[in-house]
Amino acid sequence: MSHFAMVIFGASGDLTKRKLIPALYSLYTNDRLKGDFSIIGTARTAYSDEEYRTYILEQMHQYIKPENQDEARFAEFISHLFYQALDPSLAEGYAALRQKIVDVTQEDNPDNLLFYLATPPSLYGVVPLHLKAVKLNTHGSRIIVEKPFGYSLESALELGRIYKSVFEERQIFRIDHFLGKETAQNILAFRFANGIYEPVWNRNYIDYVEVTAVENLGIESRGGFYDTAGALRDMVQNHLIQLVALTAMEPPAVFNADSFRNEVVKVYNSLRPLDETDLREHIIRGQYMAGSNKKGYREEKGVDPNSRTETFVAMRISIDNWRWSGVPFYIRTGKQMPTKVTEIVIHFKETPHKMFQNAAGGNRAQANQLIIRISPNEGISMKIGLKVPGAGFEVKRVAMDFSYDQLGNVAITDGYARLIDDCIQGDPTLFTRNDAVEASWKFFDPVLKYWQGEDVPLYGYPAGTWGPQESDVLMHDHDADWTNPCKNLTNTDLYCEL
Repeated sequence: MSHFAMVIFGASGDLTKRKLIPALYSLYTNDRLKGDFSIIGTARTAYSDEEYRTYILEQMHQYIKPENQDEARFAEFISHLFYQALDPSLAEGYAALRQKIVDVTQEDNPDNLLFYLATPPSLYGVVPLHLKAVKLNTHGSRIIVEKPFGYSLESALELGRIYKSVFEERQIFRIDHFLGKETAQNILAFRFANGIYEPVWNRNYIDYVEVTAVENLGIESRGGFYDTAGALRDMVQNHLIQLVALTAMEPPAVFNADSFRNEVVKVYNSLRPLDETDLREHIIRGQYMAGSNKKGYREEKGVDPNSRTETFVAMRISIDNWRWSGVPFYIRTGKQMPTKVTEIVIHFKETPHKMFQNAAGGNRAQANQLIIRISPNEGISMKIGLKVPGAGFEVKRVAMDFSYDQLGNVAITDGYARLIDDCIQGDPTLFTRNDAVEASWKFFDPVLKYWQGEDVPLYGYPAGTWGPQESDVLMHDHDADWTNPCKNLTNTDLYCEL
């Protein structure tokens, strides 16, 4: 097999040192990177090969868990690293990059190439055209693109046209690291490998669904990027709607890339278009203010002091098909929340006859819930009603939990490691196809246009809280509140009451 070379654009940036290098090292130590391979970093910073290796080694000591650090393996790994200084926005440097690849691979026409765009989104439409100009878009090359893939429907369509002119769809890997997480993939196994759940996974038994992905951090050093993106572009249009699709999709006829991604697109195409009432009443956007000794969003570095960029979004959406008609999906994301958690909560309908509330000492049993925790402590919790010991018939909801740490020494694979490995193998199953990108943007683009109006409210919420109080109104149709996990989650907490 020909020499494999991975080229990272943005190789001196935050994503590379925090996620990509640890993921590649994990693949290396697990024998997923075999034979002749090279990793070529490229960025504006001027490094020699040895200087770049020294820089990466320092980052590995910082970002790789202490129990996984091995100085001998570190030395072996960084010997595969090389560097080429390059301004990715300028065409002039790409001939030198091609020559660097030729020198490293010792092949006149290198073909087994993987390009990773760990760059600002403004370069997503530039780099492919420069690669094409120096004939690096070979038959065997692949390219990984981070989100957001476009800032609007129009920009996404334009990016799609650019990539189609350079690569075939099979060569384009639009990455969503949520889909690399074991629990996200386990949604499919949970639904389709267990005969007891699929019969009740529909409008007849499910009342409503919550999808939450929140963080207890602000924007950190990403002010310049985030103020041009916001929560909807950064999280909702890609991460959250992907989780909705995994929850709502029909079982594929066979489990392969085309069948799986066809079903995802069907969900997107079934999203009920947002009318004026939806835009006004069923979407809440917010921005965190100073609170709990934390600065407000407008005080962050790189943020416009008068910014109206949202750091919180809550939405009610509907899926118009036979399975989900009448079942609302409530989705939310936010910065500076009380905790960091990503989870899906399935709220089942109450029993048709509430017999125990009329019994001596009885009460009204609460409806069943299923919690699928994507992070931080991956697992599944089923909440069921059981009788409290003693006189009478007091029924209380209790949890049956499974967490991945119960598997003992079985390590949970890093999402980036799994997805990069899939790219190396050429498996696009867990990556977003272009028609899914376009379908998602068709749904969310009206929201962005509506928010351009000056009279559209942007609600403030103190940092460290669960977002604007106005978002609670979305749940009033169900006489319910958002499911807010414990503020201090531990490795064993899958479910706890506040």
